[in-house]
Amino acid sequence: MGKLIEKLSSIQVRSLGPGMHSDGGNLYLKVRDRGSKSWVFRYKRGARTKELGLGSVNSRSLKEARRLSERMRHLVLVNQDPATAIPKRKKEVPVTFRNVAFDYIGKMSPSWKNKKHQQQWGNTLDQYVFPVMGELHPSEIKLVHILKILEPIWLLKPETAKRGQGRIERILDMAYVMGYRTEQNPAKYKGILDKVLPSRTALKGVTHHPAVPYKQLPKLVDHLKTKNTNSANCLLFLILTAARSGEARAASWSEIDFNESVWTIPADRMKAAREHRVPLSQIVVGLLKNLPRELGNDLLFPSLRGKILSDSAVSKVLKELGVQGTVHGMRSSFREWAAEQTNYPRELCELSLAHVNRNRVEAAYQRSDLLEKRRGLMVDWVSFLKLDNDSAENS
Repeated sequence: MGKLIEKLSSIQVRSLGPGMHSDGGNLYLKVRDRGSKSWVFRYKRGARTKELGLGSVNSRSLKEARRLSERMRHLVLVNQDPATAIPKRKKEVPVTFRNVAFDYIGKMSPSWKNKKHQQQWGNTLDQYVFPVMGELHPSEIKLVHILKILEPIWLLKPETAKRGQGRIERILDMAYVMGYRTEQNPAKYKGILDKVLPSRTALKGVTHHPAVPYKQLPKLVDHLKTKNTNSANCLLFLILTAARSGEARAASWSEIDFNESVWTIPADRMKAAREHRVPLSQIVVGLLKNLPRELGNDLLFPSLRGKILSDSAVSKVLKELGVQGTVHGMRSSFREWAAEQTNYPRELCELSLAHVNRNRVEAAYQRSDLLEKRRGLMVDWVSFLKLDNDSAENS
């Protein structure tokens, strides 16, 4: 093509600032002050200059816009309406933070293993974010908007504020990638928000799940053995296996291999979304074999209604025994015992808790779950808890 046509490059389309930029041959790139970009076809009808919009650069590429403008130029030359060359399209969805957020959720939600996650995203955005900047174009969002959302809840509702900040940041990152904004993300904590909002950690300290001192656990286990309830049995099983509450409460008979003495938790019930095998000592196997088993119910510890026990039902057992600690804190008790009372390698203890190895190089070479080595650790744990062998002998 000659110099009068196809003047713009793809890089210029992405980088040009506000104004009308000619590509030649009646085609223009229109960049608005707020950053949105669209194609325009300009032509003369008599003494008047007319404009026809050809859509945004996100819906029509430079190559497509050139092809369309060529057809329109031909219609102008034969004295026909160039608008008839424009394909009829569905009404474009306006580019707003709200619609970009919906787009983000739609793209990412298939990878979210927790079905409630999408609902939680929607609740946070509806309650705190959309009222402030839902209808704004992403390029219009500034630090002042982020602070208007976060400041009222930053210290009052720290967890809600943290989730909200992270979700806004991800949505604005997507807006940047899509070309809807060019400025730095004002919702980033490090380097931006940490300069204008106080550190919650410094003010309130790090919150941990209260753990029962491991030296007190043998006494707790002794009390649990006397309680003949599924909630108490679930808590006992959880302590003996160092499992998370949700993993133990949803444990099923089909996951237990009595021949190999292994409990296999499927990936969809694990925090790291990876299958996890738990070696079971003979005492734990004996305890399981002595559990009552409901016909037609695969759960190890069903509720009275035959469903998965609630987290509060298991926590209630601790409260009834006057124990100052949380169910999740039992895992911390196990980890502290392993560190102070055993010589097992750190990676073995972390694997027993199904913790993900954050060192990518080490993780790449750690192909085995070291099941049999972990079996020795779990046998020693049960032995420390001073569980007698009655259950195993009676099985």
